[in-house]
Amino acid sequence: MQERKSIYETAMERGISRRNFLKMCTALTATMGLSYTQTNQVVQAMETKPRVPVIWLQFQDCTGCSESFIRSTHPKTESVLLDMVSLEYSEVLSAASGHQVEAARKAVMENYPGEYILCVEGSIPGEDYFCTVGGQSARDALIETASGALAVITYGSCSSWGGIAAAYPNPTNAVAVTDIIKDKPVILVPGCPPIAEVMTGVIAHFLTFGAIPELDHFGRPKAFYRHRIHDKCNRRAYFDAGLFAESFDDEGAKQGYCLYKVGCKGPTTYNSCAEMRWNGGVSYPIQSGNPCIGCSEKNFWDNGPFFERLAEIPGGQTTFNPEKFGVYAAGVTAAGVAIHAAATAVKKKMDDKQ
Repeated sequence: MQERKSIYETAMERGISRRNFLKMCTALTATMGLSYTQTNQVVQAMETKPRVPVIWLQFQDCTGCSESFIRSTHPKTESVLLDMVSLEYSEVLSAASGHQVEAARKAVMENYPGEYILCVEGSIPGEDYFCTVGGQSARDALIETASGALAVITYGSCSSWGGIAAAYPNPTNAVAVTDIIKDKPVILVPGCPPIAEVMTGVIAHFLTFGAIPELDHFGRPKAFYRHRIHDKCNRRAYFDAGLFAESFDDEGAKQGYCLYKVGCKGPTTYNSCAEMRWNGGVSYPIQSGNPCIGCSEKNFWDNGPFFERLAEIPGGQTTFNPEKFGVYAAGVTAAGVAIHAAATAVKKKMDDKQ
């Protein structure tokens, strides 16, 4: 075992001030969905715990997850890569290539057994010849690297569910990581791609608590996948009022009405898009006028077609039709107005008598 410096020591060596270090810890606390009162716990972890070695494998993917990861703003990507973790292997971000970078992966496996985190991007093909890295098949590379990992994180819907490569008719017989790795804790971080801060937040949880975060029944971290996008959507008030865009260029779309009728899958998609948003919290697809396509849900590519509305929306213990609900909401509103008007008239009459 090689002795490693703490995250704080590494940050100080890079010339980061104590003030900025505390800012980073505060941002991490918020990103993980923790209370502000737990900031000291995060600070203590960063001051005492060493950087975690990370191996990032890529198989049948588009590199979108790596592209998303390097756009993290709180914390910034350089803070994650240079202070929090030690990214030892990445086909996209490694300076070395060929035999040198493959030797770096082997060195981590030998020097830090049971201590490194394995991140996987992309699905794994059923036949070896569809994807090889350094002469080794994707399946063999995954099994070999996962054998000594502390835990496995699947970044993106391809490694989490099989993704686009596994969509019908699935010519490569692509499968998810969990179809192969059964003896290690696997944290699913689906999305096409996942939100950058969700990706960094999962790693930050490891660094802070030394354990995997609380997961839902699918294996996704509850801190980021506990709510439907519909529950936090900025257009939810229009849905409740029965106001829907009927097409992408009608007046309802221009007014920012609910996009359910043009195929939004926000009511059945669990993700943090409406809470954390993208590009440093600037926006997310629904806010920008595009309906959610449910990219973080299992088999989303085959759960289509896109831009065609669902028949019903699951809501608590029941399901309901949005058109009927809109009529009902309008009826209730009209009845409420009528009752209010009648009550006002009666009160005025009584005041006049008095």
